[in-house]
Amino acid sequence: MTLRVTTVCLGNICRSPIAAAVLATELADLDVEVDSMGTGHWHIGQDADPRALDALARAGYALDHSARQASAAALSGTDLVLAMDQANLDDLQQMGVDDAVLIRAFDPDADDQDVPDPYYGTATDFDDVVTMVRDTIPGLREYLIRRFPQA
Repeated sequence: MTLRVTTVCLGNICRSPIAAAVLATELADLDVEVDSMGTGHWHIGQDADPRALDALARAGYALDHSARQASAAALSGTDLVLAMDQANLDDLQQMGVDDAVLIRAFDPDADDQDVPDPYYGTATDFDDVVTMVRDTIPGLREYLIRRFPQA
């Protein structure tokens, strides 16, 4: 049985698409399908921010993306919803998605549970998002194998 993991940020053009690309590649040996959504509607149908695509390319990842808006109905078939920050988690809970978690909860060395929004930042800020997501891989992998043994 394929597990569905959805990463969620605000506009679905920076953090959550980066996270989806990294997770899809790094967890490719598991039976996991990864996608992403945003809690806002501003960028529906748009590609990822060019700076996000550049950061992914620098790190060796590729992404084919079209921004989508999150809703309880859209997330109903998802096994694990990963929010990029507390505001996104709060928005998801207001939508009725009660089982979402912060992605950095899977990084035991994270000094902050939020993945900062790089939208108004520099290329380095986008690279930092890639690094933060990569740092969650060991803990997330362990969780998925333990929680969903069929993965």
